[in-house]
Amino acid sequence: MLVATTTVIFLLLGLSVGSFLNLCIDRLPADQSILRPGSHCQLCERRLRIPDLVPIVSYVLLRGRCRYCGSTIGYRSPLVEAVTAITFAFLYLNYDLSIQLGISLIYTSLFIVIIVIDYEHQLILNKVVYPALPVALVFSFFWPELGIGKALLGGLTGFAVMLALYFIFQGGFGEGDIKLMGLLGIITGFPMIGTCLLLGVVSGGAVATVLLISGLRGRREAIPFGPFLAGGAFVTLLWGQTIWDWYVGLFT
Repeated sequence: MLVATTTVIFLLLGLSVGSFLNLCIDRLPADQSILRPGSHCQLCERRLRIPDLVPIVSYVLLRGRCRYCGSTIGYRSPLVEAVTAITFAFLYLNYDLSIQLGISLIYTSLFIVIIVIDYEHQLILNKVVYPALPVALVFSFFWPELGIGKALLGGLTGFAVMLALYFIFQGGFGEGDIKLMGLLGIITGFPMIGTCLLLGVVSGGAVATVLLISGLRGRREAIPFGPFLAGGAFVTLLWGQTIWDWYVGLFT
């Protein structure tokens, strides 16, 4: 009973955090403050009231439109809220009430912001990556079997590998990918940054191949790589050691 109640609490927490993440995703690329002004319609600029801000519920009741001007609200808003809520509940069930849970919730929020902004704008913002670097270094002291040494080595390795790929496959990666890989290296540590990169490359390559074959993307159209790297980091934090052991076992 206690587990079920706490799971619901984390679902609701995820919905609320997801709503805030949507605000960050909207404002950060536009170089706007995430604190002021309050939530408002992007088109008519009317200040939104509490009934307009209930995660998912408001979107459904308003049929995806602004109450005041009728402009369409994209499906991304409820999607981010739902994904954040489900992920928060899943992480609670995986880590229980622990330091790892708190850290993983913060990382999940960070990854969602990075993934959606890169998907929508093909940008990995310095204002997101740079502040996260010292935070990740502090968190490395509290993540089991990581520590500052492995975190720094992972960050340097991730940065160096992505920098090399940037020059080898010119046009295939952006400068933001290099900085992001350095951050993810600190988050996952060494040698788990190898698992993160492997997952990112494999998943990104598979999706790119499907998009090209299906004609949904042309050869000259950019496909953001950040979402696959951030997704790979999330999976690595949860199951990185298992994946790494399996992969190494293929060659031994």
